[in-house]
Amino acid sequence: MKKTVRISLFFSIFTALFATSVSYAQEKINAAVAANYIKPFKELIQVYEARTGVRVEATFTSTGKLYGQITNGAPYDLFLAADEKRPALLAESGAAEPPFVYAKGEVILWSAKKDFCGEKNWTVKLKKNHTGKIAIANPVTAPYGTAAKTALEKAGMMTYVESKIVTAQDIAQAFQYAESEAVDAGFCALSAAYTEQGKKGCFYKVKEAPQIIQSACILKRAENKKAVEKFARFLVSPEAVKIKKKYGYR
Repeated sequence: MKKTVRISLFFSIFTALFATSVSYAQEKINAAVAANYIKPFKELIQVYEARTGVRVEATFTSTGKLYGQITNGAPYDLFLAADEKRPALLAESGAAEPPFVYAKGEVILWSAKKDFCGEKNWTVKLKKNHTGKIAIANPVTAPYGTAAKTALEKAGMMTYVESKIVTAQDIAQAFQYAESEAVDAGFCALSAAYTEQGKKGCFYKVKEAPQIIQSACILKRAENKKAVEKFARFLVSPEAVKIKKKYGYR
């Protein structure tokens, strides 16, 4: 009788633990992530998934497009924007929890051509009129594009490049255009220069561009709120800070 009870108890505990581990492994987080954060985010989820078994699926595109998808009911749990404005709007509307800053980025002018960066700064280079097309992310939907446009206007450079601008849908595509040499250079995120492809080119820092404060928020429609909250805490943990610093983020 005692043996039967022990066996029964063992199987009860085993079943409970198995059910818990399966449930944990099946947890999934759907994240909407600004295109500039592709590389660090992929590394972050690789670390997190290996440690927890929680799967994180990400959709990468411009902040404006992701915001539009969210307001139209897209089933995201977490929104990592490239600005502070849109997460704040979602929180104000009651669609999201209070936002938090997860990264701070910078705008650069990057080129696959090493000799492109032989001048004192980017404005001198563009004023010489020896450049061809210049890629910029759509200023309407991409915060990095907005910042690049602000820099061009602030430096009085718009008249020099207006006819040469090629508009990309997001900052990742702007870098893709420059990296493939479809354009001479592109206004990109500093993080692009830290990638394997980025290290092969050269860049100017665009000091006239405002720093990009990147904010995130947990959407109230998230089904597994606890899992999302744990992942959000990981995104600002010391370990995550080390990873994002590898890509030039603060």
